[in-house]
Amino acid sequence: MGADHDRRAHRRALRAALLFGSCGALLAGCASMPDSGNLKAVDASQRPDSQSQVRVYAMPPGEDAGPEEIVGGFLEALTSDDPEFAMARKYLTKEASKSWHPDAQTTVLESGPTTGSGSVGNSETGLSFPLTGRKVATVDEEHAYQLDNDAYDQIVHLSQQDGPNGKEWRIDRVPPGVVLGQSDFQRIYWSVNKYYFATRSSGAAGGGQEGLVADPVYIRQRIDPVTESVKALLDGPTTWLKQVVGTRFPTGTRLKADTGTLAPDDQGKLTVPLNAKADAIGQERCTEMAAQMLFTLQDLTSSGVEEVELQRRNGSQLCVLSKDRAESVTARRTAERPGFQYLIDDKRRLVRMPAGERKVDPQPVQGRLGSGEQPLRSAAVSRDEERAAGVSLDGRSLYMGSLVSEGALGKPEVRSKAKSEEDGLSTPSWDGRGDLWVADRDRKRPRLLWLEQGAGEPLPVKIPNLDGRIEAVRVSADGVRIALLVKKDGKTSLRIGRVERTGTKGEQPEISVDGLRRAAPQMEEVTAMSWAGGSRLVVVGRESGGVQQMRYVQCDGSVPAGATLPGLTGVKEIAASEDETRPLVAHSDDGIVRLPTGAQWQTVVKEGTAPVYPG
Repeated sequence: MGADHDRRAHRRALRAALLFGSCGALLAGCASMPDSGNLKAVDASQRPDSQSQVRVYAMPPGEDAGPEEIVGGFLEALTSDDPEFAMARKYLTKEASKSWHPDAQTTVLESGPTTGSGSVGNSETGLSFPLTGRKVATVDEEHAYQLDNDAYDQIVHLSQQDGPNGKEWRIDRVPPGVVLGQSDFQRIYWSVNKYYFATRSSGAAGGGQEGLVADPVYIRQRIDPVTESVKALLDGPTTWLKQVVGTRFPTGTRLKADTGTLAPDDQGKLTVPLNAKADAIGQERCTEMAAQMLFTLQDLTSSGVEEVELQRRNGSQLCVLSKDRAESVTARRTAERPGFQYLIDDKRRLVRMPAGERKVDPQPVQGRLGSGEQPLRSAAVSRDEERAAGVSLDGRSLYMGSLVSEGALGKPEVRSKAKSEEDGLSTPSWDGRGDLWVADRDRKRPRLLWLEQGAGEPLPVKIPNLDGRIEAVRVSADGVRIALLVKKDGKTSLRIGRVERTGTKGEQPEISVDGLRRAAPQMEEVTAMSWAGGSRLVVVGRESGGVQQMRYVQCDGSVPAGATLPGLTGVKEIAASEDETRPLVAHSDDGIVRLPTGAQWQTVVKEGTAPVYPG
């Protein structure tokens, strides 16, 4: 039957696109649909704008539907906004419907599943149709997105059964979960950040717990996203992240049995009844639980949740937390809102300008790094904006300097033995714990180094399964995840790792980066990147045979809809703040440029390099 667009001639499952502007958010206003009129066929490969409130509904099998129509109708039904896939189940036998679990996994293909032009078998033994395609990713039962470029090869088997009008074809063997094309996936599914507390091992400085860490998952965006997000949060962190984060919800905490749809009231208050596992918790812990939930729901821009009330199983109140109080309970990020943007000017000094969108000439920072006595090629500013680490012009020395006093610069904290100035030390990066990270790109001894609180003996970081040399490093504000540009065979790719700390209290910890996974797989070459939110990065690169482009990517490797940014010529470096209200800053052929909200790129200074935000 061919690819998505070729199935249109065979399918019986027309999908009705209902505009919310006409029918309201629920179907109540359009419960009776006319037999003709406002029905519009929507092709599976067609993707409405992510912000348009369009719902797509499948139609049941038609009378005397042939095998090809049954297969095509079932595949179309998988792309509808049917909460329980009730219409898709009408294409299955009763036994197949009972054994089919659509929530077990979602397989995302490049362009949707292709069915073979012929079938295997006969009308007595049944018919088999192959489903093939190229995978992009899978979303598992934890709702976690995982890149996957393997071939997809499954079988759909049909047989005839007795129906109200005689014999009818139905599917009796169905592939696991749901399969659909990438464009339909982007229309139907929505990336949501769940939030969990970062845990710090006893061997790391400071001890205890810190702020909240974003754990991105995918939910169906028009199928009760508030309730689904709450359930996903209660399920706990995804497998990739759970080694370094923890939840304050007691083990086994779920919504109270028979809880229906969760929705805020007219004042934005969301009441969440929990099962007995949460009945005995104290007020402080409950408030932290509410903070996790409130920050998770804040990422649902349309949720309207301003306050969360958690309840015991009997309906009594556990605690209440408002959005205004949540930041005082725990920060969603460990980074403060940045006051300035920084760069290296044409005199090789560290300079700064206000972090807002107002255009102001950069001024030298206070301290030795702003004096020009030590020429710099790059720098990183601590997240409290009181210290900076600067790399010398030859790339072989890293200096630490104060931004609030005029003290001496002192000896280098790190030295590289790289022979070429093109190698040497990368631009450093501060995490939200106050620790400093830098890559030494010495070809004979490449390594990633960690300096506790930005001082002392640099500690080599273990990176199992690293395949290539680190060219650039950026640590997230929470200190739990790290982005690396890794070069191998002349090509540079983006990798995301999990920072793990082990050791005994009072001893120097052992730092490792584990669970390396690729992000921005569609780019053959990645040349620059920066964290740009709780789980999002902005990257610069090019696809195979393509031109340079700039886009947002999620740290799980997925690409959100509308991720491409306005074009810019010759981008060499990019800087973003985890505070998403701050504009992007880049070093391009036009100099240092800035992208204000809703505007085009604007030149800030003609001469300058290495723009950075704190971190």
